[in-house]
Amino acid sequence: MQGPLFSAAMNRVVVICAVVAVSFSCRAPEPNDGVRRERAPARTEMNGVAEAQARPAQRRQANPPTPEPAKQPPAQPRAQLDPALLNPSAANDTAPARYSVHLDTTKGPIVIDVTRSWAPKGADRFYNLVKIGYFTDVAFFRVLTGFMAQAGIHGDPRVNRLWTNRTIQDDPVTQHNTRGMVTFATAGPNTRANQFFINYGDNQRLDGMGFAPFGRVRDMAAVDRLHDGYGEGAPRGRGPSQGDMNRMGNTYLRANFPELDYIQSGRILEENGQPVQ
Repeated sequence: MQGPLFSAAMNRVVVICAVVAVSFSCRAPEPNDGVRRERAPARTEMNGVAEAQARPAQRRQANPPTPEPAKQPPAQPRAQLDPALLNPSAANDTAPARYSVHLDTTKGPIVIDVTRSWAPKGADRFYNLVKIGYFTDVAFFRVLTGFMAQAGIHGDPRVNRLWTNRTIQDDPVTQHNTRGMVTFATAGPNTRANQFFINYGDNQRLDGMGFAPFGRVRDMAAVDRLHDGYGEGAPRGRGPSQGDMNRMGNTYLRANFPELDYIQSGRILEENGQPVQ
C-alpha cells in the first residue's frame, strides 16, 4: 500500500532526477567557447592625424580611464645635435643585402637581423636611421602585453619636426608579423617614417593591412622585459600621447612616464655577415 511516506519518497526521487538531468545538460560558458575576438590594430596619433598603426591595439574598454592632465616639463637647455639628424635628405644609402643592428636598451641588448629583400624600402630607412645615430635615448613608448612594443619618436622635438613627415613608399608584404618580427608603423598607405614595432605574438592579421616586416629579433629576452605598465596611449589609455611626445620630446616622457624603457644607442653590428668596426 502506498502511504504518505512512500509518496514523499517518490517526490524526492523525482526532484533529484530533475536536478541531475539539468546538471548534465547545462553548463556555464567557458572562456574558450565560441569565437575569440581579435584585437584590431589601433588608430592612434601620429603626425597629428589618426593612424592605423602596425601596433596592434587592445580592445577599447566600455568606460576607458580618463587620463590625468600631463605635467608640463620644465624648460631644458637645448642639446647640440649631430647635423646628420637634421638633414633627412642625405640619409639615403642603400642597405646591404643582410645587416644586423645592435640596440643598447635599459633592459639589455636587442639585436635585429635585417634581410633587405623582405622589404627593401623599409630596410633602407632603418639602416640610415641607425647609421646617423637616430636611435639614441628613444623610448619604447607603447608596449602592449602579448601584442607589440613600439618605438621611434625622437626625444628632441627638432628632430621629430623633420622626420615624422619624411615618409617612404610601401613595400609588398613578404613575411608574416609573428613573434620577434620587426615592422614599421604607419598612418595609412605610404606613410612609414621613423616608428617601428616588435611583435610579441602571432599578429598575422596585420599582413593583409600592409605591415611589411623587414627584420627579426635574435633573442626576445630584453624585449620581453620592457615596461608595459602604461598600456595603450592617450586618449584611449594611460600611456603617452604621441602628439605631446612630438611637441615636447623626452622631457614630457620623463615628467609623466618615468618607468618607460629606452633605446640608449644603436649601431650597425654586421653587414653581409662581416663585423662592422
